[in-house]
Amino acid sequence: MSTSVDPLARERAHLADSRAALRAMREDVEALDIKDVTANWVNSLVLGRQIEERIKALADLSHTPLFFGRLDYLHTTQEGQRFYIGRRHVHDADGDPMVIDWRAPVSQPFYRASKKDPQDVGLRRRFGYTGGELTAYEDEHLSDPAEQERTSRLLQAEIERPRVGPMRDIVATIQPEQDEIVRSGLGGTVCVQGGPGTGKTAVGLHRVAYLLYAHRDRLARTGTLVIGPNRSFLHYIEQVLPALGELEVQQATVDDLVAHVEVRGTDEAATATVKGDARMAEVLRRAVRSHVTLPTEPLMVVRGSRRWRVPAYELEEMVRELLDRDIRYGAARDALPQRIAHAVLVRMEQAGEAPDDRVQDSVARNTAVKAAVKALWPPVDPAKLVLRLLSDAEFLAAHAAGILTEDEQKRLLWAKPARSVKSAQWSAADTVLIDEAKDLVERTHSLGHVVLDEAQDLSPMQYRAVGRRCTTGSATILGDLAQGTTPWATESWAQALTHLGKPEAVVEELTAGFRVPREVIAYASLLLPYMSPGLAAVESVRENPGSLSIRHREPAELDAGVVAACVESLEHEGSIGLIAADARIAPLAEALTAAGLTYLSPGEETTAESRLTLVPASLAKGLEYDYVVLDDPAAVVDGEPDERTGLRRLYVALTRAVSGLTVVHSSPLPPQLDSVG
Repeated sequence: MSTSVDPLARERAHLADSRAALRAMREDVEALDIKDVTANWVNSLVLGRQIEERIKALADLSHTPLFFGRLDYLHTTQEGQRFYIGRRHVHDADGDPMVIDWRAPVSQPFYRASKKDPQDVGLRRRFGYTGGELTAYEDEHLSDPAEQERTSRLLQAEIERPRVGPMRDIVATIQPEQDEIVRSGLGGTVCVQGGPGTGKTAVGLHRVAYLLYAHRDRLARTGTLVIGPNRSFLHYIEQVLPALGELEVQQATVDDLVAHVEVRGTDEAATATVKGDARMAEVLRRAVRSHVTLPTEPLMVVRGSRRWRVPAYELEEMVRELLDRDIRYGAARDALPQRIAHAVLVRMEQAGEAPDDRVQDSVARNTAVKAAVKALWPPVDPAKLVLRLLSDAEFLAAHAAGILTEDEQKRLLWAKPARSVKSAQWSAADTVLIDEAKDLVERTHSLGHVVLDEAQDLSPMQYRAVGRRCTTGSATILGDLAQGTTPWATESWAQALTHLGKPEAVVEELTAGFRVPREVIAYASLLLPYMSPGLAAVESVRENPGSLSIRHREPAELDAGVVAACVESLEHEGSIGLIAADARIAPLAEALTAAGLTYLSPGEETTAESRLTLVPASLAKGLEYDYVVLDDPAAVVDGEPDERTGLRRLYVALTRAVSGLTVVHSSPLPPQLDSVG
C-alpha cells in the first residue's frame, strides 16, 4: 500500500499551516504591552497607532489566497530551496519563511523565468483557488528541455475570472513586461502608455506596493499618493493596495489637490482650454511679481536715541537682488526684513557698536522696517489675485501682453465680475490657477512618490499641479493617448512629461491585452486611425468567439432592446455595465425600473445580488465589467463637443468589457464602425 501523500493534499496542508502562522503573527502583535516602553503619551499614541496598522496589515482575508505560486530552485543560487510566493510574508514560530512576499528578490523569477531563461528554477507551480480553497495546481518544469513552452491554463483562468466587487490585484498574473515596470527603481519617473486591458492601472498600483516594500522607511517619511480621474474610479481601485498589505497610501482626484475654493461654476470648453494652457503660468508669475514696488524714499530706523538711515538705492539693490533670484514670493518677502536689518547692523558696527543676532531680529521686527516691507513687497492672496485677473481687463492685459491673444483674454474675463472670493462662481480650471499662484507665493509640499492614472486627460496646468506634488520625488504616469476625452487632452507623452516637470521620464508601452477579448478590441480599434493616428492597436491574447454582438432596433424599440440585452447578460456570471451617453441615462433608468431590474451607479460596489451598473459614458474610463451593453454609439459621439473627442469617448465605452460586448443602436453607427455588423 502506498504511503505517498497526494500533492494537492500536501499543498492544502501548507496553506492551513500558513494561515495558522499568520494568525499567530497577528496574535503576537495584539499581545504587545507598550506601557513600559513609551516615555510619554505622545510616544504611546504613535506606537499604538503603528501597532493597530500592523494588526490590520496581518489580516487574513478569507477569499484572498495567502500564496498563489511556488518556486523550486535547482542548485546555483538557492540550492534545493522551495519558496511559496504570496501577497505578504508569513513566517513560523522559529522565524523561518512559510510564504515569501511577491516583491522579494527571490520571488522575481516567478514572473520573469522562462524556458529560454530558467533563472535556476527547476519547477514553477501555480495554484488555482475556488473562493479561498486551494483546488488545483499546475507545474512548469523550466529546466526540462522535453517540456514544451505553453500558456498556463490557471493563469488564463485567473485573468478571466468574473469581476464582482472592486478591482482585484493582479499579483498572481503579472507578466514579464509588466514586472519590469513594477520593479523599476524609486529614483526615476516611469510613464506607461497602455491601451485598454493591458493592465496599466494594476501595474501602477503594484509598483506602489513594490516601492513601499523596497523603500518603506523613506516613503513612510515622504508619503505616497494615488491620483485618479474621479471618485467612482478611486472607489473601484481602493481595495487593491490593502489586499497587498499596504494601508498608508492616500488617494485623491486632481480637483481634490487644488480645492482651495468651492467650485460652483463651469467653463465653456474653449475657456477651460485657455485656462489650462501652460502659458497661464507666466501670466500668473508676472501678476504676482507686479506687486513688488521699487523704493523711492530712504528708510529711517529709530533705536533708542539713535537713528539709522538706509538710502533708497540700497533698498532698491536688495529688492532687485531678490527679484533676480526668482525665489518664491513669500520666501523673498520673509528675507527682505532680514536684509534691511543686516544693512542697519553694518552701520551700527561702523559706529562702534557690537550688535548680535538678537539685535538683527529686533531690527527686522521694527515698525518702520515692517511698514517698508509691506509697501515694497506686500502680501499676495492667491485667490484674490486670480479673481482680479478674471475680473479686471486692464490688469489681465498688463500681464498677458505678448502671451495671450486679445480673443483669449476676452475668453478669460467673467461677464459679471465677482465681488469677493467667497461669492465668485469658481470653475474647476480656476482652482488650478489658484494652486499655481499659491505655489508662486509658497512652496507646495512634495511627496516621495505620486501615481497619476488616466493622465492623458489633464491640461498642462493640471500637470504642473501634479508635478508640484513630486518635485523632490518620483512618479508613475499611466494613460492611453487614444482615450483622451477632454478638449485639452495631451497629444504626446513628451509634452505631458515636460509640463509635469519630469521630461527625463522613461516611456514604456504595454501592447499585450489581457482583459478585452480579441474580437472586441479589434472592433474598437477601427476608430484609432480617425482619433489617434499612429498609435499601435492593442493585441489581445484572449480569443473569445461570440464575444461581440451588434443589434439594430427601431427608435421606438431601443430602450426595450437595451433592457433585453441586460437581462440576457445577467444570465452569465459576473458584473454587467450598461454604458450610455449621459443624456440617455435618465430614460434608461426609467426603462430598467419599469422592467423590475435594480441597478447601481458607478462607484457603488457590485455584489452577487446586484450586478448591473448604469454608467454614464463620461464616467466609464478606468472601469471594467464582465459584460457590457452599449447603448447607441452615435449618441455617445454626439454628446461631446467635437468628433475626435466623441470617438475617443466611444473607444473607452467599447473597451470596458472583459467577456462580452453587446451594442444596441437605433441611430446609424458612426461611419468609422459601420464596416462591421
